[in-house]
Amino acid sequence: MDRLANSFKGFDPDNLDFSMAGNWPIGVKIVCYLLVFGVVIAGGVYFHISDAEKRLNNEVSAESGLKLQVQAKAGQIANLDALRKQMADVQGRFSELLKQLPTEKEVPGLLEDISDIGRSSGLDIQVIQLAAEQKNKFYIELPIDIQVTGTYHQLGQFVSGVAALSRIVTLHDYRITPGDNLLSMNISAKTYRYDDSN
Repeated sequence: MDRLANSFKGFDPDNLDFSMAGNWPIGVKIVCYLLVFGVVIAGGVYFHISDAEKRLNNEVSAESGLKLQVQAKAGQIANLDALRKQMADVQGRFSELLKQLPTEKEVPGLLEDISDIGRSSGLDIQVIQLAAEQKNKFYIELPIDIQVTGTYHQLGQFVSGVAALSRIVTLHDYRITPGDNLLSMNISAKTYRYDDSN
């Protein structure tokens, strides 16, 4: 104890001169070293902890977003079988619709079918011919120009017959003009072909 007290002998804290720090008693030097060491350690710990706290806060704030992502993925996984079944149903329906579209080789046969419907309805056929193809994103539109003459009932029978074809044919832009005892009809029929070049 006396030794420790002796290490502070002659030291007056009121006359603390840092330029004379080399002449300070050994006990004072040790206390100063410990204080500086403590301040450095405390500063390092503070900055390390504040850095770690920032990272922790970032992770905590990201956690809620990640939870939502996990819930969404879990919902998708839970519905995966239902989605696969839906996809198979859609593909089946798509295949059925594709079967209703004429292939390039079947278009002349479709023109013959339309002509046969016109003749069996009793119409006088002036024109049934293909117009220029119109390419769209997934399909090719094949317009067919039709000009026929007949009675009101014959025209109705013709339109009903075209609508009942097994191939998809839509009728557009019709114009009916009266004649002597007959009506003349100009109509555009459109059929579609799947564009498998995409």
